[in-house]
Amino acid sequence: MTTTVGRLRPCGVLDWKFTVLSHNTIRGAAGAALLNAELLKVEGYLD
Repeated sequence: MTTTVGRLRPCGVLDWKFTVLSHNTIRGAAGAALLNAELLKVEGYLD
């Protein structure tokens, strides 16, 4: 799961402003499925 950061510029209030781009499928359904599978393995539900 990766993200791309662009348009990095100074900000007087929050130190930095930037734009972030991520792939919705990877961060959404597919990423959640992998995280759920890892949790099930750790909890002992998978052999």
